Amino acid sequence: MKDMQETPPWIGHLSEEDLVFLKRFLLAGGTLKDLAAQYGISYPTVRLRLDRLIEKVKLIDAAPDAGPFEQRLRAAYADGRLDPETFRSLLEAHRREQEDRHETSSR
Repeated sequence: MKDMQETPPWIGHLSEEDLVFLKRFLLAGGTLKDLAAQYGISYPTVRLRLDRLIEKVKLIDAAPDAGPFEQRLRAAYADGRLDPETFRSLLEAHRREQEDRHETSSR
């Protein structure tokens, strides 16, 4: 059995709002219709929120060895706080900077 003490890395990148949403989703038995009623919003709005949360977990899991900055960048993109072009530009600039630092320290 896997150690229950080990917390998946993506958990640490969820906001308090994300965690509350997940808890309410679980307590609603995974029923989006019930969750929408609890929040007093439409089903499509709840579905969009869940889809963004799923995307956030996927983006963070896709780069398990990424540093804190890149993980925060990925989380911000998944939350819709960055458009795709800005996300890619910042990620590319960060990776170039990391490569430059590595090359400088190798000399």
